[in-house]
Amino acid sequence: MKTKSKMCLFSLLSIAPLALGCEREQTTSQQIEQIKAETVEAGQDLKNYTFAQKAEFTQEMESQLAVINADLDALTAKVDRSSDAIKAQAKPKLQALREQTDRLNKQLEEVRNATESTWETVKTGTKNAYDSLVEGFQQSRQWLSDKIEP
Repeated sequence: MKTKSKMCLFSLLSIAPLALGCEREQTTSQQIEQIKAETVEAGQDLKNYTFAQKAEFTQEMESQLAVINADLDALTAKVDRSSDAIKAQAKPKLQALREQTDRLNKQLEEVRNATESTWETVKTGTKNAYDSLVEGFQQSRQWLSDKIEP
């Protein structure tokens, strides 16, 4: 399967749990495990980009960041519909995710400015920032699911 197809599939699957809400067939933990597996696969694909493919890598990361931002907005909306206690607990978690998103945006700027000699370091830093953001998002989604939908 082409990298772009895999990333689009990952994007769609990461949004699916939020879009489906209560009408899901899998449990939240099953969805998270599936997303983790797909994230590992997507992360492996990110390692394979060469300097000559910098524009494609940048576009793919921007696409993934857009998906994560949409998911984060949906998660925020879900929190906003929750109790005041959940909102108070979720606020720092959501803020941390926004900060991780900002770090990934900064990494993407470094990708845009990368030279052939800095490519591997910048690509690795971007992949690590992406992985960290995805992991944080999954943990926050699981936490919120446990609090709202026990």
